[in-house]
Amino acid sequence: MNLTNSFQPVKLSQKDCYYQYWQKTPKRSLDYTLANIWGWQNYFGLEWLNLSDLLLLRQRKPEPLNWAPLGDWTKADWDEMLANLPEGQKTFIRVPEELVQIWQQAFGSRLTVIEDRGHWEYIYNQSDLANLPGKNYHKKKNHYSGYVKEYGEPNYIEVNNMIVEDVLALQDEWCQWHECEDSSSLRAENEAINQVLSHWNMFQGLSGGALYINERIVAFSIGEQLDQETIGVHFEKGLNGYKGIYQTINKVFSTCTAANFKFINRAQDLDEEGLRQAKMSYHPTSFLKKYRCIID
Repeated sequence: MNLTNSFQPVKLSQKDCYYQYWQKTPKRSLDYTLANIWGWQNYFGLEWLNLSDLLLLRQRKPEPLNWAPLGDWTKADWDEMLANLPEGQKTFIRVPEELVQIWQQAFGSRLTVIEDRGHWEYIYNQSDLANLPGKNYHKKKNHYSGYVKEYGEPNYIEVNNMIVEDVLALQDEWCQWHECEDSSSLRAENEAINQVLSHWNMFQGLSGGALYINERIVAFSIGEQLDQETIGVHFEKGLNGYKGIYQTINKVFSTCTAANFKFINRAQDLDEEGLRQAKMSYHPTSFLKKYRCIID
């Protein structure tokens, strides 16, 4: 990965080098997985540049902004990082709280920190989403029970090369139903899903599963290991008209694919009120907090 002179487009041929930085990153956000960077690279115009201790990331669209760097933040040369940024572009977005604290020590009053609640990632106990215990999850469990009553016990199959084709077909059907072509955000998400699933075997730790009813795929959930305790959910889709479809795919993913993890990261809400209410209704145990930072 020879990117020492300038930012370059994201390429999967450089994935081994990327994973070296990823493994050293102290706090691993779902934003910074290779699947997410690769999937959304066209939408954001993402580019990267590797330094001695850090992998720098930046977007060109809709405006030039830096993302938080990957690598061992405790050993990084922050002056080298700043020297490799374009003049006047010292604003960083999606910065995890742990890095903010390091930068506060490194930059002092030169650092301005702005809360970015829409990018906070929701963290749940795996056991809560798998078992739906107590009154907090009573309605969720009723939706799941309604699915079982109507369609039988969930037929959940872990994603493999053959299942990927079914998932892509469901995504296409879902997009037609929701008229993705009329929405820039849905078009971008559709492209990201197709980008990632079309290169399924290129990513470390990618996993997921699909629900079938009478041999027809009706829902899928795609996730990725973030660390030894946490798996994140990138994409989750279900077809309209099936009772409890989202509650069921959430539960069986948590029960099966996420069985060996303690926590499940279900991404951010991007300040969408309906999405925020839906995520809060599953009672997160914590958040991976992220901020906008400006370095003078």
